[in-house]
Amino acid sequence: MSVKKGQTFEIEITDIAFGGKGLARIDGLAVFVDQAVPSDHVKIRITKKKKNYAEARVLELIKPSPLRTDPPCRYSGHCGGCKWQFLGYEKQLHYKQQHVAESLEHIGGIQGVLVHPTIPSERIFGYRNKMEFSCSDRRWLLPEEMDKPDADRDLALGLHVPGTFWKVLDTEKCLLQPDLGNSILEDVRQFIKHSDALVYSLRTNIGFWRFLMLRHSAAHDQWMVNIVTASENRPTVQPLADLLTEKYPGIVSVVNNITSRKAGIAIGEYEILLAGESVLKDKIRNFDFEISANSFFQTNTLGAERLYETVKKYAGLTGGETVVDLYSGTGTIPLYLSDSAKTLIGMEIIESAVADAEKNCRINGVTNCRFILGDIKDCFSQLTVRPDVMIIDPPRVGMHKDVVKQVLQMAPERIVYVSCNPATLARDLDMMKDCYHVSEVQPVDMFPHTYHIESVARLVRDA
Repeated sequence: MSVKKGQTFEIEITDIAFGGKGLARIDGLAVFVDQAVPSDHVKIRITKKKKNYAEARVLELIKPSPLRTDPPCRYSGHCGGCKWQFLGYEKQLHYKQQHVAESLEHIGGIQGVLVHPTIPSERIFGYRNKMEFSCSDRRWLLPEEMDKPDADRDLALGLHVPGTFWKVLDTEKCLLQPDLGNSILEDVRQFIKHSDALVYSLRTNIGFWRFLMLRHSAAHDQWMVNIVTASENRPTVQPLADLLTEKYPGIVSVVNNITSRKAGIAIGEYEILLAGESVLKDKIRNFDFEISANSFFQTNTLGAERLYETVKKYAGLTGGETVVDLYSGTGTIPLYLSDSAKTLIGMEIIESAVADAEKNCRINGVTNCRFILGDIKDCFSQLTVRPDVMIIDPPRVGMHKDVVKQVLQMAPERIVYVSCNPATLARDLDMMKDCYHVSEVQPVDMFPHTYHIESVARLVRDA
């Protein structure tokens, strides 16, 4: 049978592919179906046809899978924030483990690796300590609103429809953040709605109000509000800051980031402090961190502790080791390991992240960590000793092949690879498997109701 774009079929979903889509086969051709889970009997329409696969969307759920559960969020299926709410959490954990194991086998060609059951998130809702909401002068309607002529389309403050930059849902409540965040979100929405300043248009790039970023401290139950605008106008934004700090004692920081760039990124070219402190304080284990509006911090604080505890376990430190951490960011892993190793050296390309890492060391009185600023592939020449243990925590794209070569030349006894992308984890381990044995891999769920999964791999150098 020739499968073509626009055709419809009735099929049964047999699996979930990495990326969160249901998988079915039509005459041997893999078909990836959005918003579908195994054992769903569905009517689909082909939306994309390639040589080796096709993509489809569900037209009708003929017989739902027993794996399905009722999503508590009204935006489920329409919002890009979390796409697996309709799948029971235990099954989410199962498929995340499966995706890691399959990636290692099929992409990395690594057979028989012990992939442990996924460590669950302590919280499956209200776990995110950072949320970014976009402003738009035109609201994207939900299907049940499409036929209502009186539906308000003028303002959206919320999350994007998946795969789009200009379709923004007016998100009244996001279940991924703590409840107070939704009250703050609503107050900001009402203030913007009655403001004389224009809401930003994602099509014309004209307007003032651009983003709202909320940060929450899990340790202290405090909040930072970051109002991102297209230009500086303190008389317009200061009343909003005053309103929020007066109403919510838990808000300890309100900042205004200003950016004239057209890119849809909630980072300012410069920042103005409107109220309180310029940083938010949080803790991971017994370590304190000061988090600025634009600095990186793991978005699931409690999950980060479970992740770093796995890193520490796999590193097997006794107190006398030299540890090198590639892609060290704001220094969270070196800090976490600092009481168990002799010396820790972090490498990081982002200057502000290195500054944050050095500051975090000072805050915690840690003196055995130092950081090298620069492109990782150019930093190895600054190492004067061979590390006993190397921590590798790259971005989603994984390691540059030149970095892999230098890691192999340096030949540490043990490597702990922390990955947020099973595909690039498998690719990189494939390049290292002739020199290192992959002893075990531990998936850690930091992002419930999404297909994203963190993994920690323990590598031991072959004798």
